[in-house]
Amino acid sequence: MAAPEEPLRRRKVASASQGPGSPPGPGRDPADCPARLRAGTFWLTRIVLLRALAFIYFVAFLVAFHQNKQLIGDRGLLPCKVYLKSVQQHFQGQAGWGALSYAPTILWLLDWSHMDFNLDALALLGLGISSFILVTGCANMVLMAALWVLYMSLVNVGQIWYSFGWESQLLETGFLGIFLCPLWTLSQLPRETPTSWIVLWGFRWLIFRIMLGAGLIKIRGDQCWRDLTCMDFHYETQPVPNPMAYYLHHSPWWVHRFETLGNHFLELVVPFFVFLGRRMCVLHGALQILFQVVLIVSGNLSFLNWLTIVPSVACFDDAALGLLFPSGPGSLKDRVLKMQKEGAREARPTLTYGCMMRQAAHLALGVLVAWLSVPVVLNLLSPTQVMNSSFNPLRIVNTYGAFGSITKERTEVILQGTASPNASAPDAVWEDYEFKCKPGDLRRRPCLISPYHHRLDWLMWFAAFQTYEHNEWVIHLAGKLLANDAEVLSLLAHNPFADRAPPRWVRGEHYRYKFSRPGGLHAADGKWWIRKRIGPYFPPLSLRDLKGYFRAREWPHPEPA
Repeated sequence: MAAPEEPLRRRKVASASQGPGSPPGPGRDPADCPARLRAGTFWLTRIVLLRALAFIYFVAFLVAFHQNKQLIGDRGLLPCKVYLKSVQQHFQGQAGWGALSYAPTILWLLDWSHMDFNLDALALLGLGISSFILVTGCANMVLMAALWVLYMSLVNVGQIWYSFGWESQLLETGFLGIFLCPLWTLSQLPRETPTSWIVLWGFRWLIFRIMLGAGLIKIRGDQCWRDLTCMDFHYETQPVPNPMAYYLHHSPWWVHRFETLGNHFLELVVPFFVFLGRRMCVLHGALQILFQVVLIVSGNLSFLNWLTIVPSVACFDDAALGLLFPSGPGSLKDRVLKMQKEGAREARPTLTYGCMMRQAAHLALGVLVAWLSVPVVLNLLSPTQVMNSSFNPLRIVNTYGAFGSITKERTEVILQGTASPNASAPDAVWEDYEFKCKPGDLRRRPCLISPYHHRLDWLMWFAAFQTYEHNEWVIHLAGKLLANDAEVLSLLAHNPFADRAPPRWVRGEHYRYKFSRPGGLHAADGKWWIRKRIGPYFPPLSLRDLKGYFRAREWPHPEPA
């Protein structure tokens, strides 16, 4: 029995040789447990921020690549060339500083005779850069500035297709993202460029304004937010419902009251947590991210909620985010831990010329954001608050808000075509066009596409509670359908006149839509929706009817395919 004692003695000697003053092994604390990252540094935070922002940019440029030609291209529904010409004429025919400051876009510098190529080039370049940052987790100011300029160039010629609040929100978030990075260095952990506190507070200030603006616009807006009944309608009447919205809409009344109260708490109370110290700031970030995830599950709100998660990440430091990263020698977490230890040993870091220049740039950023925030704060305090607006053409600091008013009924415009030579004939057969995502066919399951975004479907939702006179592009769309235009038809899910002659007439019909009741007769028949006709939205139109209309607006007259 003496044999086992020798290895036991060796283990004891080895253990005794590591006395109290002996350094622990790499990546481990003195208790022989994995060392934890200390609070107060933001190396991992920057990586998560950059990757999250790159993901949103990727989706935004992907949407642009798939849809820009059809919407704002040479033969698009609202050609950006016509828009730029109108801006140019407003400034006495000069594409000078006035026009550039009114609509900042690098398209002013490009050849307008190939606008489709220009739009595709901007989108593809944005896709390439954002993909690189998303995969590698590293970026520099040059790459982030390029993404910002590219997307701003599209937003400022996108007209109503890019009129949503999340476009400005992405530009503001992207502008702050430029200052997260070193000027040239491409590294996940650029040792000489720690994450600036000014930039971090820029992100926190952004999420504070987003959430508080959304809460205030609701309290000051629709009465249903004050009597807690808005959620009785929201799931059914939101722009593009998803399958979960169908079931949430039919929740008990007390669930909807709780949802509305929870919304007010998260938008009016929780934002102030960001100013109450580290723990409350982390709690703020966690609650806001959870809230955005719930919104993602309950509706197709484009990349808005995904984008709102990005500034919330700035509420977490390396200690809070450490669980998201693997441990082990050479891992990012291990390298950050070593950098923290080195930083703790250094009494004061040496100030180099580059460091001083970065500090000056960050200080200038802080002053700029503070100055541009003055009208935004005044707007927040105003009883006539305006949401989703910008007070500067570069959209660096903006106002935000969502669903200040809730529509109580859902109306839809259904586009129909007929091959009948006489649109008024009783025997004329009218066939429906189906969009990618908006409600149409009663038996089609609501789509699930977030964070992707079908811009035409969203604008059709707005058009349904206005008139076609307020939305001239609807008539342009009808003209394209009369010609079986392949580009525009790529934005639709179903063309009833595919592989045959185009329709002779197209009309718009106005319907009221409601969710069917689970377990009811309509649901048993496979219908997600029930609908009732309200009346005509626009009368039957033929290509011949539209010649003068198109000519007056400088739109190319569609030729039948």
